[in-house]
Amino acid sequence: MTNSLYKSAIKLAIRNGKYILLGIAILFFLFWLRLNPILVEQYTVKYEDIVSEVMGTGTLEAHVETVISSKISGLLTHVNVDQGDSIKNGQVLARLDDRDLIQQVEIAKADFEAAKATVTRAQADVNRARAVCEQAQRDNVRNQELFRKGTISESEDEKSTEALKIAEAELAREKAAAAEAEKQLIVAKNTLEYHRARLADTVINAPFDGLIIRRDREPGDVVVPGSLIFLLISTKEMWIKAWVDETQIGKLSPRQKARIIFRSEPDDTYQGGIVRIGRESDRETRELLVDVLIDKLPSQWAVGQRAEVYIEVDQKQQTLVIPVRFISIEKNHPGVFVLNKERAIWHPVKIGLQGQGKVEILEGLDPNDTVITSLDPKQNPLSDGKRVKVTTS
Repeated sequence: MTNSLYKSAIKLAIRNGKYILLGIAILFFLFWLRLNPILVEQYTVKYEDIVSEVMGTGTLEAHVETVISSKISGLLTHVNVDQGDSIKNGQVLARLDDRDLIQQVEIAKADFEAAKATVTRAQADVNRARAVCEQAQRDNVRNQELFRKGTISESEDEKSTEALKIAEAELAREKAAAAEAEKQLIVAKNTLEYHRARLADTVINAPFDGLIIRRDREPGDVVVPGSLIFLLISTKEMWIKAWVDETQIGKLSPRQKARIIFRSEPDDTYQGGIVRIGRESDRETRELLVDVLIDKLPSQWAVGQRAEVYIEVDQKQQTLVIPVRFISIEKNHPGVFVLNKERAIWHPVKIGLQGQGKVEILEGLDPNDTVITSLDPKQNPLSDGKRVKVTTS
């Protein structure tokens, strides 16, 4: 009985000892966390210029874009350019089979020449009939004078008058025939021009200088009016069509400067400016389109590629500025951690303009204050009074 109680007491002591050791270890770990300094980056508050920006995300688009298609149906025989080719205004891009149309032009040309000859003959007939009519008029006048003098009989005078009427009718008939020939000539001319135009339509030319960004047809394909052969853009005006939150519309106006960063070149910045502001907001995203003209394209680019646009809406010179990464939010209030004798001291601040990774400090800091931020905010967040160590790298 005594031995059993003794063994139970020993087991209880061992178990309690384990808990005591565990508690000591936890206390030691918490103490170590409290005393172990967090590596931080520091920044000295100073006066700088700051630019406030509105950000939008969009895509690179051409302001002028057109579908190159055929005006007539036909068989493609030549395709002279390809996707990615730069072209000049008037350059021949493709050709259709023109053999039938060449024959139709030759037939129409022959019909036109025949119509011209008909007009020439008709005009000659008119001239002949006019001459006959004029002679009949002179004869009739002379015979009437002779009849009054009694030199000729009434019957002869009547024959002269009848001959004049016949000549006048013949002249009218020839004039009508000439007018009909003129109409046929016009029809023949229009028919010839129509077939010539159709023949010209077998040659597909570039309407302006630009870049072929898409080709959908090959030689041997049959095309119809409106079907896409090429997609052509002008590279003179390339826009970023950026979606901007509608709450920022009051800050935007045409000709504001903007900087553009393509996701393919995140370290490079391209300059541009607003050329047009949309007047319709998307009812789902509550964003509106802002068109930004880019001054210079990257060496490698593609229509539709993504880019961020930062539109300059305000600026200040020589105001207190710190990098935005040093701002911390505590209880929904912005603030910073200031370095004070190797400890982080929380300071609430009032902020102003923001842009280009910087933020203006209106209240809460003085020039030459040193603000800090943890090198690893997720694993080692700063807190008020926490020991810190400034990294030298």
